[in-house]
Amino acid sequence: MLAGKRILLIIGGGIAAYKALDLIRRLRERGAGVVPVLTRAAQEFVTPLSASALAAEKVYTDLFDLTDEAEMGHIELSRAADLVVVAPATADLMAKMAGGHADDLASTLLMATDKRVLVAPAMNVRMWEHPATQRNAAVLKGDGVLFAGPVDGAMACGEFGPGRMAEVPEIVAAVETALADGPLRGRRIVVTSGPTHEPIDPVRYIANRSSGAQGAAIARALAGLGAEVVFVTGPASVPPPAGVTPVKVETAREMLAAVEAALPADGAVFAAAVADWRVADASGRKIKKDGSGKVPGLAMVENPDILASVAQRTDGRPHLVVGFAAETDDVVANATAKRARKGCDWIVANDVSPGTGIMGGTENAVTLVTEAGAESWPRMAKDQVAMQLARRIADALGGA
Repeated sequence: MLAGKRILLIIGGGIAAYKALDLIRRLRERGAGVVPVLTRAAQEFVTPLSASALAAEKVYTDLFDLTDEAEMGHIELSRAADLVVVAPATADLMAKMAGGHADDLASTLLMATDKRVLVAPAMNVRMWEHPATQRNAAVLKGDGVLFAGPVDGAMACGEFGPGRMAEVPEIVAAVETALADGPLRGRRIVVTSGPTHEPIDPVRYIANRSSGAQGAAIARALAGLGAEVVFVTGPASVPPPAGVTPVKVETAREMLAAVEAALPADGAVFAAAVADWRVADASGRKIKKDGSGKVPGLAMVENPDILASVAQRTDGRPHLVVGFAAETDDVVANATAKRARKGCDWIVANDVSPGTGIMGGTENAVTLVTEAGAESWPRMAKDQVAMQLARRIADALGGA
């Protein structure tokens, strides 16, 4: 997939810089050419010689190197690549990018490039969570910068949490997605996944059983076909795949707001297991047993219907709206009725009865319900279901 592609790799100054050397190796194994650029701080962690040896390319470090400017100016260097990757992307580098600074070679290249940029943030958990970093990340995402990570994990400083740089295979997958020339190139698709958690009190909630595995697989497959995927996920046990824009939510109302904020889009796939009801007035304090043996009365209200809200929009409706129906009986009949009731184009229905092992498992057996009727697919791995569905979506949007 990367054969013949040229990647400009900007290595920032952080302990995670050592991973950039492995990233160079793995990208070259896939046929890509890699041109490394080291910031001054990066050279405290890895040497230009090691990066050059692995890349088999000249390493660039200084904006004011007149020889390099004569051979290849920074403008040409920034545009000769198919993709610019920043790994690790430190808090300082992200701040420079968001603020439009250009005071060294790395930041100047990032300002001068006309190619897509992918960053792999790496920093202390407190630095990542700092409001300034979060503002900068939001600005960069708004500018179209792609993100791989960060992820939760142990850090060199001894702390644990978000801020750890994504592992090299995840970054490679994000690079492959960013450079994908598939049939969904230029298409924007929203995918929802995972359960929602509707609070009863600060320690209890209402939820559906969902690992988020099928939704994550669908997002991964769509991104692999070239789509720009906004991945709106509840608190799932399966992490968001690389190469998508994750938006994490807790409740159904938050999920609806995130989906609406992601529109307009060419397509929308609603794979999330949204809780149908929520407690009308969740307690701000833990509800205690009072010894009476009685269960506290909970007034319930319906959650917003996210699928119907989007499918029935009169303005900005995606060209293709796909819903999911997890059923325990009369699967095709219930799914067909749901498609008509919600106003969506397709329903992907499956039997999640306990005996099937599908809910929380690695396989799925689905029936695709469309205007043309019901088409049952054989039981297969969830990744295979996702790829088959992604290809059908690509076919449907090809003429949209």
